[in-house]
Amino acid sequence: MKRTKRLQTLCGELLPCAVFADIGCDHGYMAQYVLENSLCERAYISDISPASLQKACVLLSEYMLSGKVKSFCCAGLEQIPHDAEQVLIAGMGGEEIIGILRDGFFPPRLVLQPMKNTDKVRSFLLENSYSVERDYTFSDEKFYDVLCAVHGGKPRRYDRLSILFGYDNLHSPGEDFLKYLRMELQKCRDRLSASADDIPAVSSRMEQLTEALHEAERNLR
Repeated sequence: MKRTKRLQTLCGELLPCAVFADIGCDHGYMAQYVLENSLCERAYISDISPASLQKACVLLSEYMLSGKVKSFCCAGLEQIPHDAEQVLIAGMGGEEIIGILRDGFFPPRLVLQPMKNTDKVRSFLLENSYSVERDYTFSDEKFYDVLCAVHGGKPRRYDRLSILFGYDNLHSPGEDFLKYLRMELQKCRDRLSASADDIPAVSSRMEQLTEALHEAERNLR
């Protein structure tokens, strides 16, 4: 498997299950990982791009011949059988992930890695009876968010700041998240200092980042 910190981090969030599905599977590395490590009995892979799906099919050809992997060229969960117990959707925008789930079905467990609009994904999950059990930011050349959610169960208490920045980031912050906040704050300062006029959206963003940093640093003590 291609070993990047991003892929290794996502692999670390996958739990044993009977049927795993990777939506937007690209090269098929994640399905390869769960199968090689006996984390699932069967896997579904899908991608809207026939060329990307073909790469994954070549990588997983032996598993496909044995019936352990089925491939689907489709958008989102469109053709994925509903017996998928754990679904990974990584590398897509938050609104795209929401659309996939809204137009598809609600799997028992989700591992999501939105590229943007993670706050909207958090809200959507909570509004649709998901308990978000893992919610944090990590760095691999750029910053990524990870959400692990289970349908049903007792949800953690998300307030406004947790929706914006992530529950674990605020309550048990890691160095990557603190680095992210400080970098974003500096970007806001630079933009405001370069402008003769106040930019309300930037000032508002700066207030949110400052509040999040204070909360995270307080919980480190």
